Amino acid sequence: MMDRLEQPGVTVSAESGSALVLWTFSIALFTSALLLFSVQPLFAKMALPKLGGAPAVWAVSLCFFQSMLLAGYCYANAIIRWFDIRTTVAIHAGLLAVTLVALPIGLPSALGEPPAGDAYMWLLGVLAIGVGLPFFAVSANAPLLQAWFARTGHPAARDPYFLYAASNAGSLLALFAYPIVIEPLTGLRMQTGLWSQGFGILAALLAASAGLMWTRAQPLSTAMNTQGGTVASARPTQQDRAAWVLLALIPSALMVAVTTYITTDLASAPLFWVIPLALFLATFIVVFRNDELIPIDLVSRALPLLFVAMLGLPSPALRLGLALASFVAAALVCHRQLYLLRPAAEHLTEFYLWMSLGGALGGILSALIAPQLFASAFEFTALMIAALFCRPDIVKALSDDRHWLQIVGLGCVAVAALIVHLLIREVFGEWAGRGTMAVILASWIFLLWRNRSHPALQAGVMAGVGLFAWMLPTSQPAIHTARSFFGVVRVIDTADGQIRYMQHGTTLHGSRRLLAKDGSKVDRPIPATYYHAAGPLSRGVTLARQTTTGSANGAIRMAVIGLGTGSLACTTLPGDTLTYFEIDPVVADIAKDAQYFDFLARCKPEAPIVMGDARLTLGKTPAGQVDYLVVDAFSSDAVPMHLLTMEALEMYMSKLAPNGIVALHVSNRYLDLASSVIATVKTLPQAAASLVEFPGVPDDPDAQGSIVVFVSRNKQALSPTAQWPGARDPKSTTAAAWTDDYSDVLSAIVRQITK
Repeated sequence: MMDRLEQPGVTVSAESGSALVLWTFSIALFTSALLLFSVQPLFAKMALPKLGGAPAVWAVSLCFFQSMLLAGYCYANAIIRWFDIRTTVAIHAGLLAVTLVALPIGLPSALGEPPAGDAYMWLLGVLAIGVGLPFFAVSANAPLLQAWFARTGHPAARDPYFLYAASNAGSLLALFAYPIVIEPLTGLRMQTGLWSQGFGILAALLAASAGLMWTRAQPLSTAMNTQGGTVASARPTQQDRAAWVLLALIPSALMVAVTTYITTDLASAPLFWVIPLALFLATFIVVFRNDELIPIDLVSRALPLLFVAMLGLPSPALRLGLALASFVAAALVCHRQLYLLRPAAEHLTEFYLWMSLGGALGGILSALIAPQLFASAFEFTALMIAALFCRPDIVKALSDDRHWLQIVGLGCVAVAALIVHLLIREVFGEWAGRGTMAVILASWIFLLWRNRSHPALQAGVMAGVGLFAWMLPTSQPAIHTARSFFGVVRVIDTADGQIRYMQHGTTLHGSRRLLAKDGSKVDRPIPATYYHAAGPLSRGVTLARQTTTGSANGAIRMAVIGLGTGSLACTTLPGDTLTYFEIDPVVADIAKDAQYFDFLARCKPEAPIVMGDARLTLGKTPAGQVDYLVVDAFSSDAVPMHLLTMEALEMYMSKLAPNGIVALHVSNRYLDLASSVIATVKTLPQAAASLVEFPGVPDDPDAQGSIVVFVSRNKQALSPTAQWPGARDPKSTTAAAWTDDYSDVLSAIVRQITK
C-alpha cells in the first residue's frame, strides 16, 4: 500500500504528490528561465540602433543583466532568511503584481539621445528604466523556487541543485529560439507582447508552486533531516565564499570577452550574442550534477593547448572557433569546481547570491573596466590563464614555493623568446618574424603536451604564454592604438614603410601610401582601399556629378556616414561641400591628425564632422540637400544593421536631391547583406537599385574589392553602373526586407555560405 503524508488539512499520496510537486516546480523554473533569457537579446536589439550597432551594446547589456541577476538573488536570499513562508509568498506576489502593471517593456524616452562618444552610463540608464523591474522580478525565481522546493518534503529536496538543469534548459531554449525562430518570424512589437503574456503564465505557475509548498511546508532543518543525501551541511566559510565568487567571475568575464571578439568581426546581432551565452549555460547543465557527462580532467588538460593553438592560427574563422572552444573548456573547469564546492540546501540562496556576485563582477570587469585598462583586448588572454590556475591540481602544486621559481623562470624564457622574434623580424623581414612566431608557439604547445601531468610546469608555461601575449602588441609596428566604446583602432605601417593603414578590430578602414613602389616619397594623399579610383565608391562621385550637374566638373553636395581616414575628401573639387557623420571620437581624432592621415588636412580641412549615430544626426539635416550620400559605417568587418533597414533607407532618400544617389558599402566576409538591402529597396516607392561587386585590382594593395549597392529615385541615373567592373544584375531575391522592427541575420549567413 502506498505511504501517505499527513499535513494540516491536507492528505495526499506521497507518490502522486511528489510527481506533481516536481513537475510544477520544474515547469515554473523552465518558464522563468525562458523569459529571463529571451528578454535579454530582445531589449538589447531595441537599444542597439541608438548606439551605432556597437558590439559594446551587448557587452554592457550583459553586465547590466548580471548585476540585476545579483540583485534578484540578494532579494531571494533576504526574504527567505528574514521572513516566514507566508510573508515570503506575499512579498513576491506583490512584486509580480507591480511588474505586471509596468508591462510591456520598451525603450524609455526620458533619457533623450545618447551622448557622443562613450555611452556606458546612458545605456545602463536605458536598461534600468526600460527592463530593470521585469528582469529583477524574474531573476529572483530560480533560487526562490529551489528554496521553496527544499521545504516540500520531496524525496529530492535535500539536494535541489538538480533543478538548475530545468532552469538552464529553459535558458538554452530561449537563446537558440530567439535567433532561429523568434527573430526571423516576428518583429519587436510582437515579441514584447508575447513576453508580457508569458509573464502572466509564469505568475500563475509561481502561484501553483507556492500553493504546493504551503500545503506541504516543513521547517528546513526537518526537511533536511528526513531526507537522504550526501551534501554536507557545514556553514560556509569566508574561503568558500571567495572561491564561489572567483569560480563564477572567470567564466562570466570570459563570456563577455569572447562575445565582443565575435561580434566585432561578424555583426552585433542576437544570433552572435546568444552563442557564447548558450554555451556558458550549457556548461552548467553538463557539470551541475553528481556524475560527469564528460571527463573534466581531460578538458582541463586540453584547455591550455586549445588556447595556445588559437594564438598561432592565421585563419580568423579557425581562431574564432578555437576561442569558443577555449572559453567552453574554461567554463567547464570553473563550473565543475563550483558545483563540487556547493553547500547544503539550507545555504542554497546564499550560494547563488555569491555565485551571481561573481558573475556580475565578471561582466563589469570585461565590459566596463577592461576597455579602460587595456588598449587591446588582452582581457581574454588574462582570463584564460586565470581559469587554468583554478584547476585543483595547480592550486595544490602552487602551495609549494619551489614551483613559483619554475613559473618565474618560464616567464623569463617568454621574454627571451619575444626578443628573439623581434630581432629576427627586424633583420630578416616580416615573413621570417612570422616563421619565428610559429616556432615559438609550437614550442609552447610541445611543452604543454609533454608536461600535461605536471600541473606546476603547465602553470608556468601558461604564465609565460600570457606574458608573451601581453608584450606582443607593444612590439607590433603600430604608430598609434586607442580603444573606445566602439572598439580598438590602430594606425599601422607596413614592414616596408610604403603604406599606412587604419585598422578597426581586424579589418582595414582606409590607407595612405607613404612611398611609391620605387621607394620615392608620395606627397599628395591619394584615396585607396575602398576609395581607389577604380572602385565603385569613387566612381560614384563622378556619376553623381554627371547626374546632378550634367558636368564632370560640377560642384556637388556630399555626405558620408563613417569617417575612416577621411579618404573621400580627396575626391572633392573646388565648390563641393562635404559633411562627415561619425560615431567614434577615436576615429575622428585620428582622421583629423595629419601626423597619422592627411586626407582631411590636405584636401578638405573645412569639412565638418558631425558626431553621433547617423540615424539621429543625419536625420536632423534639411531634406533634399545631398547629391551623393555614402553609407560606409563599419565596426571592424560588421555593418551596423540599423543603417540598412527600410526606415534608414527612407531617411536617406529624403535627404537626396531629385537625382541624388545613395551608395551603401555592404562588404562582409560572413553575411550576404546586398540581397537584404536590395529586397528592402524594393519596398520603397520609386526607388531603383544597382549592385557592383568590385573584385579589386590584382597585386595592387591600394585597390581592394568592395560590394556596393547604389540607390536612387532616378533609375536612369544608375544605368552607367551596369558597365563598371563587377556590376551585377540586382535580380529578384528571396531575402526579406529589413525594418527597425524586423531583421534576419541567420538567412544572410546562409546565403553567404551557399553562394
